[in-house]
Amino acid sequence: MSGGEGSGAASAGQAGGPVPEQPRYGEYAPGYPQQPGYPQQPGYPQQAYQQPGYQQPGAPYDYQQQAWQQQPGWQQQPGWQQPYAANGAQPGWAPPPKPGLIPLRPLSFGNLLGAPFQALRRNPKITVGAALLLQGVPSIVVTALIGGGVYLFFSRVENADAADRGTIAAGAIGGTIVLGVLAIVISTVFSALLQGIVVTEVSRETLGEKLNFRALWQRVRSRFGALIGWTFLLSLGWLLAVALVVGIVVALAALGGTAGVIGGVLAGLGGGFGLLVLYVWLNTKLSLVPSALVIERLPLRSAVPRSWRLTSGYFWRTFGLIVLIAIIIYAVTQVISIPFAIIGGMLGGIFAPTSLSSADPSSFNQLIVSQLGVNGLSAIVGAIVGAIGSVVQSAAIGLIYIDLRMRKEGLDLELVRFVEARQTGQELPDPFAEPAPAAPAPSATWPGI
Repeated sequence: MSGGEGSGAASAGQAGGPVPEQPRYGEYAPGYPQQPGYPQQPGYPQQAYQQPGYQQPGAPYDYQQQAWQQQPGWQQQPGWQQPYAANGAQPGWAPPPKPGLIPLRPLSFGNLLGAPFQALRRNPKITVGAALLLQGVPSIVVTALIGGGVYLFFSRVENADAADRGTIAAGAIGGTIVLGVLAIVISTVFSALLQGIVVTEVSRETLGEKLNFRALWQRVRSRFGALIGWTFLLSLGWLLAVALVVGIVVALAALGGTAGVIGGVLAGLGGGFGLLVLYVWLNTKLSLVPSALVIERLPLRSAVPRSWRLTSGYFWRTFGLIVLIAIIIYAVTQVISIPFAIIGGMLGGIFAPTSLSSADPSSFNQLIVSQLGVNGLSAIVGAIVGAIGSVVQSAAIGLIYIDLRMRKEGLDLELVRFVEARQTGQELPDPFAEPAPAAPAPSATWPGI
């Protein structure tokens, strides 16, 4: 029934005629004529709101097609129309673009936690391949080097005469220390290389770019010196800090007496706790130095204060994410390593059940060989898992760096501008380049972030 018919019914009721029937859905009640000041917009014809085919037999009201028409009095005002998109999004807001790994907006904690694992799947040839090449293979080589060296050193001690055993044992200890230092150097160098590759890969994946290893190498190779230098500088600083605490403890213990022992114990406990707090604080504040070195291509003297400024105000968020990912990786590594530890204990009892009580050196050698075999296999598997975990940790650091620049400098706006220009064929400079020293641009505000 149309609006005119409804008005006629209302007039009849006011003249004393029969009481009109209850208005049907889509009609106006008596006394409420159509309001002429709210015409329907030209782009929204009334026929578009009709729903054919809703007749229900026996229903008290007429549910035919005309009953589902738009109510005339509720048409949109001419000055307040809201042209909704086809998906119902409001015209003043649109979801942030996501050309690649992450949406181009400040990231939530859940995004930061999940995106590093997604980076493994988006370009596995680079992420997993780089992990195995730069972390897994060196770890296996270092494990074999240390395991083989320790076996050779202490086999000589076991087979030496009683007169020469002390000298050979001292040489074995010295050789083991040298191997340990060499292993640390190798691991440090390759860890720095892996971090540079992964951080660069994450930054390009954010823009939707999928680079091969050669393209990544071209971007990163000039920054390897700075990465390795920073890694060694940081390691040297912590080594000196530990040596200082140990020196104080030894000096106090050397005084002798109860006071010296108590002083040494207190210095050890206090120094150890202080080093732990200092380690957590400095490593969190300086965690973005590699990202600034590689992505912004800053010199080391600028990258250190850069990381310090970016993490200001977001210390606990950064620390919590780093620790949580480290716990996840550690748990996975331990779950994989437990079966090998159980098998190693069983093999020792099977192949050399009397090695510890027997005076025969061959029994001891059998135990060593069996344990080294199982432990070596466990180390290989653990190295592979640890290498993949290093990729996840490095990716998390890179994403934290990008997120903090979005929040503090409006990097998300630069990234959106770069992506839009690339789609139209324009060429813009690298959006990750060091920002100008002017006031930082505000980041776009996204709901729920």
